[in-house]
Amino acid sequence: MLYSMTGFGKATAEAHGKKVTVEIKSLNSKQADIAVRLPSSLREVELAMRTRVAEALQRGKIDLTVSVESTSAESAQTLNIPALKAYKEQIVKMSSELGLPEPSDWHALLMRFPDSMKTETAQHADDSEVNATMTALDEAIKALVDHRRKEGEKLEDFFALRIKRIAERLAEVPRFEGERTQRVRERMEEGLANLVSVDFDRSRLEQELFYYIEKFDITEEKQRLAQHLEYFIETMDCDGSQGKKLGFISQEMGREINTLGSKSNHSELQKLVVMMKDELEQIKEQVLNVM
Repeated sequence: MLYSMTGFGKATAEAHGKKVTVEIKSLNSKQADIAVRLPSSLREVELAMRTRVAEALQRGKIDLTVSVESTSAESAQTLNIPALKAYKEQIVKMSSELGLPEPSDWHALLMRFPDSMKTETAQHADDSEVNATMTALDEAIKALVDHRRKEGEKLEDFFALRIKRIAERLAEVPRFEGERTQRVRERMEEGLANLVSVDFDRSRLEQELFYYIEKFDITEEKQRLAQHLEYFIETMDCDGSQGKKLGFISQEMGREINTLGSKSNHSELQKLVVMMKDELEQIKEQVLNVM
């Protein structure tokens, strides 16, 4: 089964008047690239959180955000008296120097200034807050993994359809091979017929013709491409991270399709090759999103 690297998870937990919210999202990346935003009180457990995320998610550009808010009235916001006092002194001074009247409603005016309110925050999270954070983190990771799996199911359907289409184009190739061989023979014989004053050995011509046709034989390319298509489907059904392996298989598929194109020497075969390349490019683009 496949897992996408794209996903989102969110969870909350409460402990002793604190509500902890953890949000985690991921996008595709070759390695685990983790960015963490959390309150200063939880900095001591940042490394443990990073380790847990890296072990669970393995790959992806991962953004982890943790926020803590108080649910207790005891830790509500309070007036920032020193800041309000400084603002008032400056306004009084301004009024005196500019000859302006002082405000009639000091309360309304001062409360509009930034930093008029302050919240006392703990320098270090206690054990209950740390435990709540880790619980929320585990739940958010689980939610993200579930999201990745759902996206992986969509990718499986996408890949299966593209592989099926490539296989269908490949199955059309044999009906043009006989015509292609005949055309090669006719062109060589026509060219020799135009050389009216030159004698040639008919048996040697057959040997050279056989060598030429063998050089453009695509039997092995067809067989290898068919094997790669089967291997791609088999790999999708395997457990674990399969993104890199699917990427390698798609590269091998591209090599065989390119060789078919260079050897085809036939307009209809070239059309089939172009259609196979189009399907393969779509596969390569989406493989980058696979774990």
